[in-house]
Amino acid sequence: MLNTQNVVLKMTAGRKDQFPRDGKVQIALSGRSNVGKSSLINTVLGRKSFARTSAQPGKTITINFYEVDKKLYLVDLPGYGYARRSADSRRVWASLTNDYLEAGTMQMIFQLIDLKVGPTEDDYMMIEWLNANKVPYVVVATKSDKLNVTTRKANYEALVNHPLFNPPYTDAPVPVILFSSQTGVGRNDLLTILSETLK
Repeated sequence: MLNTQNVVLKMTAGRKDQFPRDGKVQIALSGRSNVGKSSLINTVLGRKSFARTSAQPGKTITINFYEVDKKLYLVDLPGYGYARRSADSRRVWASLTNDYLEAGTMQMIFQLIDLKVGPTEDDYMMIEWLNANKVPYVVVATKSDKLNVTTRKANYEALVNHPLFNPPYTDAPVPVILFSSQTGVGRNDLLTILSETLK
């Protein structure tokens, strides 16, 4: 089991030469701006404000490497799809994110999708890249507490049955995990996946 109390922000990287290459397992978090990546990190680690959340989506263009129990990194990729970001900022984002994805150091991606909003065009692009490159990933349906029971069930089933999450290169569909940073739903599932990845 992971000791989630033993966590440090190992590196805030703005260039590919700063990425850790020490052989530890790396689980990257991908998703659009304001989808709740920082809140997920805080919830999974049992911290209130370890990963900084921002009221201004798209503000950060760095990759944060959180070392957990000296065994793995939770890698917080900068959010995509922020329309008000300048052209220069979008180029920096694309370059840095591509450098990380192409480095080949990650074992898995947690692909976050706002359950209320559903997959966006940028989400589709990311998922198609994951499928094309056969990168293992889990879909995390965030902000599940924001919907009533009926809508939550319908939106969740729509994700589970989405053809993109049943890629031909795997025998089983991609797992879709309901998550809420407010209620803690899904936290244990994600911790189990992290522990299993270490094996």
